[in-house]
Amino acid sequence: MKKRLKQLAALATFFCTAGQGSIADTLANGKFASRFENVGHQVTVITNVTVLDGIDAQFENTSILFADGKIVAIGATIEPPENAEVIDGEGRWITPGIIDVHSHIGTTPTPEVPAHQDGNERGSPNTADVWVLHSFWPQGPGLARAAAGGVTAFQILPGSSNVIGGRTAVLKNISRVTPREMLYPGARAGVKVACGENPKKNYQSVKGAYFSRPGTRMGVVAYLRQAFYDASFYANEKNLANEEGRPFQVDLAKETLVELLEGKLSLQVHCYRADDMANILDVAEEFGVRVAAFHHAVESYKIRETLAEADTCVATWADRYGAKMEMYDGIPETAALIHAAGGCSIIHSDSDYLIQRLNQELAKALAAGQRLGLEISKAEAWRWVSYNPARLLGLAELTGSLEAGKAADLVLWSGDPFSVYSKADKVWVDGVTTYDRFDPTYQPLSDFELGQQQQEPNAPSGAKINKNGGNS
Repeated sequence: MKKRLKQLAALATFFCTAGQGSIADTLANGKFASRFENVGHQVTVITNVTVLDGIDAQFENTSILFADGKIVAIGATIEPPENAEVIDGEGRWITPGIIDVHSHIGTTPTPEVPAHQDGNERGSPNTADVWVLHSFWPQGPGLARAAAGGVTAFQILPGSSNVIGGRTAVLKNISRVTPREMLYPGARAGVKVACGENPKKNYQSVKGAYFSRPGTRMGVVAYLRQAFYDASFYANEKNLANEEGRPFQVDLAKETLVELLEGKLSLQVHCYRADDMANILDVAEEFGVRVAAFHHAVESYKIRETLAEADTCVATWADRYGAKMEMYDGIPETAALIHAAGGCSIIHSDSDYLIQRLNQELAKALAAGQRLGLEISKAEAWRWVSYNPARLLGLAELTGSLEAGKAADLVLWSGDPFSVYSKADKVWVDGVTTYDRFDPTYQPLSDFELGQQQQEPNAPSGAKINKNGGNS
């Protein structure tokens, strides 16, 4: 009985003190903070290589030195330190690692069986209380295959069944046992919101004689506005309770939305049609929130100047459209048109399979723009998978481009990465090898795959992951 009374007293104290700050202040710096640790620093020099810096420049016959997880120097000639591994890059290209801003890898992972489906919490149109980090499975087989495609980091999002799906998370693509060990320190998490067909169809189930809401596009917008107003009222009531020193019942969903309205979390929106995007921009303006990115956004080319002015990124594909009515009017030139309008173009995957070939998806998007007559270089286009994603996720000062002082998140390609024939020869995250096409000890397998029939001919049977991202 005494133990129970102590528990209730502690809970009451939490309700009282919760008003002192947000759940992010209380928890994200404790329970759910990143536990990432870099291990196994390497000193490496790559010589005679073609460099795409991830912003807008291409350099031939260049060398790059990285040590202690950071890029040290890039130049025509670099004297290798005595302890450095020297790699001859003749005929090969090096780029910043690919950052996929829209992935469900590890939450709806391959193999796609019902037991692995943890991406959508469909109990309500508003599940802002959930954190997708708590669904992430670090043993997902897709992670190693993404590394083999040059992916060094990614944002995972809840699915798009809900109007408000929950919190996103940004992770490094490294082999670890727990999600927090992969969580990217300093990255800006977001809130997933969806408009259009998905949220309006998923709640049209009969309850008695009525359909549940929302069931239309206007219902989705109204639902989102009401949720934001409720969160604003909640914040005021919480502040008042704090001033008066009285207990206050914490609502995790409203806590997330308050942080969004305060700018602590970014707004990441699943949206296809131009009119839907315009509606969301209006709602965001009503509450003083900036839409960080529209995801998929196949009609974004129709309002590209508006999006550029709003500083809203477009994360899309090269030619994935037509799967449903709201995707019908997509065109392959979208990313290039957004870029040409001064906007922020990003190529994403939304797929455990496409994430393995994002360099090819980028090549298709660039080729479509060039066929249209837009003068966009390969060096400029690479920012669509590196620097622009890093900027969206609050990481542009840390990664996304090849500059001295930034993280050594790199991919060494067998040739021009815009060629369908090129493969990632070697991948580094924070200067540590996570994949090597020619070294089986750096072709990691998850524990889930050990003892099962191998899908890759060069993956060693019975391999075991070590903390450096390889096998031992």
